[in-house]
Amino acid sequence: MQLYNLKHPDEKVSFSQAVQQGLGKDRGLFFPEQLPKIEDVNALLAQPFVERSVNILSLWLAHELGQDNVESLVRDAFNFACPLAQAQSQVDDEQYCLELFHGPTLAFKDFGARFLARVLSQLSDKPLTILTATSGDTGAAVADAFFGLDNIDVVILYPKGRISPLQEKMFCTLGGNIRTVAVNGSFDDCQDLVKRSFEDDELKQAIGLNSANSINIARLLAQICYYFEAIAQLPEAKRNQAVVAVPSGNFGNLTAGLFAKAMGLPVKRFIAATNSNDTVPRYLDSGNWQVKPTIATRSNAMDVSAPNNWPRVEQLCQVNGWPLASLEGAAVSEAQCEQQLKQLHQRGYLSEPHAAVASYALSQSLQGDEVGVFLGTAHPAKFKESVDELLEMDLPLPPALAEADKKPLLSDELEVDFGALRAYLLR
Repeated sequence: MQLYNLKHPDEKVSFSQAVQQGLGKDRGLFFPEQLPKIEDVNALLAQPFVERSVNILSLWLAHELGQDNVESLVRDAFNFACPLAQAQSQVDDEQYCLELFHGPTLAFKDFGARFLARVLSQLSDKPLTILTATSGDTGAAVADAFFGLDNIDVVILYPKGRISPLQEKMFCTLGGNIRTVAVNGSFDDCQDLVKRSFEDDELKQAIGLNSANSINIARLLAQICYYFEAIAQLPEAKRNQAVVAVPSGNFGNLTAGLFAKAMGLPVKRFIAATNSNDTVPRYLDSGNWQVKPTIATRSNAMDVSAPNNWPRVEQLCQVNGWPLASLEGAAVSEAQCEQQLKQLHQRGYLSEPHAAVASYALSQSLQGDEVGVFLGTAHPAKFKESVDELLEMDLPLPPALAEADKKPLLSDELEVDFGALRAYLLR
């Protein structure tokens, strides 16, 4: 598998190089030269999730990593389910939720982080430092996936006071090879500090710098698999009419969905659902890319004003001949998010703010002959404060959260200062 730097197309790397390098020259994202196509989609959809995922990722990676190796990586990483809500409780006659929060840290990031950790651990024989920024769930997934691995240290930056307390407890209580840093700024500030670190060649060499954010192509490839699972669980007659609403922050999740569509997954269209941080919906409406200051919302993992993965989205549209206008953007206000969370609960489905954003966007867009799927990206208990307040309940904590909640925070604190972060990384 060959990839090229979107900013400098002459910079070409293998998958192994892209995974270990993270970013290309001038912060450029790596993009595959070829997108594999599936010959018989219906036969693939008939397979169990893990077997299907092995076959999907083999199309990308078997030539370089070996078929048996890909199978081992997938079976080890994807050891939990991702059910469509209709298997438990139907949301309504037209909408279903793909529940991606049944992994060890109760969020969709477990898919990509676990796969990336296993790939990196196998490929690299030198000490590594994983530097990543999180707006909520990435931190826990990365910390859990890399915790205790030999020769790999992890540093996670997050915006102080802008993630839920339980999200914070999930990754800031581990210690060991996991260091966490509360940054006095926004997620975009954290993300920029990560990018600046990758531009410092001396720093990169000194600590073996790599990233576990969705800038890393391994994470995105892993996420392709659950889009196929969503469609596979729909009634066969409805698959070609499926509309998928993706709660979007850094746009890695949507990028993975578009990769799936490019491979041949029968999705009629995607909706990029954002909260009040609506850079992309405004851009799709006006053609003007204007980044505004980040606004704190209940759906904090989506509080991103300058999404990293947007260049990949545009490139996917270009190479597949899809007009950008075919991608629907929807900005959902706090009041609309809260309203939808309450309505879902009234229908018998317990959700959380990120999924409620996607569900609301879907409810405003679905046509009579369409079936909608929105992504449930995190367990409702990770946002217990909001859920309890809005639904007037006392949501019990699942064991993983209850155990983390008892532990003391181990985070350090830094200002938005690259010099201070550099010194911290080198010590």
